Amino acid sequence: MENEIFTVSLEKVIREMKLEKLYYPDKEILIETADVNRPGLQITGFFDYFDPSRIQILGMVENTYLTGLSAEVRYKSLKRLFEKHISAMILTRNGNASAEMLKLAEEYETPVLRTPQPTSYFTSTLNAYLSFELAPRITRHGVLVEIYGQGVLILGESGVGKSETAVELIKRGHRLVADDAVEIKKVSSKTLIGVSPDIIRHFIEIRGIGIVDVKNIFGMGAVKDSENIDMIIHLETWDRNKQYDRLGLVDEYTNILGLDIPSLTIPVRPGRNLAVIFEVAAMNNRQKRMGYNAAEELNRRITEQMNQFSQQNRA
Repeated sequence: MENEIFTVSLEKVIREMKLEKLYYPDKEILIETADVNRPGLQITGFFDYFDPSRIQILGMVENTYLTGLSAEVRYKSLKRLFEKHISAMILTRNGNASAEMLKLAEEYETPVLRTPQPTSYFTSTLNAYLSFELAPRITRHGVLVEIYGQGVLILGESGVGKSETAVELIKRGHRLVADDAVEIKKVSSKTLIGVSPDIIRHFIEIRGIGIVDVKNIFGMGAVKDSENIDMIIHLETWDRNKQYDRLGLVDEYTNILGLDIPSLTIPVRPGRNLAVIFEVAAMNNRQKRMGYNAAEELNRRITEQMNQFSQQNRA
């Protein structure tokens, strides 16, 4: 799944980044890499390790250099770049496209776009957007909620109570990201982000009631479009023959797309207030990320007291 190549249409990139079209061919163009390139070396003729599938960003420095060239030299410099069949050219700071550039863009059917934003700011924004859109992804059956700023992915067998727990959390002021199907994207080497498929976004299914529109019933503050996945809680029916962790000294993890996410297994039985348990779990996970582990602190105190008793007995 992680080796699958994802794409995003250039038209969508243009809409999201609010780009102006200086020239756009009559064809669909797909972007498949989040990396971008400033072709400073390429317009001087150096093309080693050049990747034409990257979006090319022409900043003020490169555009000023091209402006200082004669029309003939400028045409030759740009031709070497355009004949590589680059995916698109974007001029920052409302840079002007020369007549030679527009002529070559039409000849090679290469989009030429423009933004008023500074080069560094635009490059980082575009790279972050493409990293999200093109990230490796997987879909898991579960529920994703935000609890005290922590993204909590709830997993478990169908009918165990995932959606009902989510509704109770929403009533307590937390937010729903996705129900039933959670699309998980690996946006960096350390971060997973969960989103809902567009068609079921902000809807939740409750057995006996049916489909509920969370945004309309609980308000805009009860939903969120995406959230980092900071921890995973597995819900399972209580098994009296199974030993459940009561101290939390051993950290458990669930691997998704190559990343180990802190996880808990919580047994479900009548009378347990799962919403409160989830709130405590989220706050406890945040404390662990900040360097404090209550179970380790209790273990340290017990060990310290046992050592004191041992020393007193030897005395």
